[in-house]
Amino acid sequence: MEDKERIMSEVVAALEREASVNLHRFPVHLEFNDGALTLEGEVAGITAKKKALEGAAAVPGVTGIVDRLRLVPAQRMEDGELRDHVCTALLAENLLASCAVWAIVKGRPEVVREADQGMDGSIDVEVNDGVVILNGAVPSLSAKRLAGVLAWWVPGSRDVVNGVEVSPPEEDNDDEVVDAVRLVLEKDPFVNASQVRVACRDYGVTLEGIVKSEAQRRMAEADCWYVFRVDRVANLLRVEG
Repeated sequence: MEDKERIMSEVVAALEREASVNLHRFPVHLEFNDGALTLEGEVAGITAKKKALEGAAAVPGVTGIVDRLRLVPAQRMEDGELRDHVCTALLAENLLASCAVWAIVKGRPEVVREADQGMDGSIDVEVNDGVVILNGAVPSLSAKRLAGVLAWWVPGSRDVVNGVEVSPPEEDNDDEVVDAVRLVLEKDPFVNASQVRVACRDYGVTLEGIVKSEAQRRMAEADCWYVFRVDRVANLLRVEG
């Protein structure tokens, strides 16, 4: 019991040290059983969510994390509206033009873009209480990662579960992550990607360079966190002037 209390106390302390989490405004409910820590609640954004998970996982004695943290959406949407917006974003992306798109409505698939002989992938889009669930198969890791980021970028998304497979399978590595982060930064209209340098080691991303504002600095970091399998972000970007 004393060990459990110590672990819970250290987790709370870790979350309180992280400014982006802001426990006073966004309380996080914690449960700890047999080494597994559950975090549940709403957080301000993707950076707060990932930093909370990272800080909690680093506490000695925590051997597993159950993530039930959800983002406060920039815009409240019904599940059907959110699903439609995600499907529209996937349809508009050239890198995913060879993928069929299906909307999962009440457990049943409805065609959004039908498969034909030129297709080499398929993405299923389901939404449950603001959580976007992606399944199917795409031809590259970059396509999988980009599909997830596009879902995150829809203002109503509270979380994204990226279950899309890569077929044929590709070996993941830091270079693949760098390629995906660069791609995402280039597609973000609010970030000047030409001024940002990206490096990655053991799935931890480092950003360096100059941006025009603090808001752009935060958005560049958020874009990294949106990318599947990014475990850490060191934001060394400097604001111009």
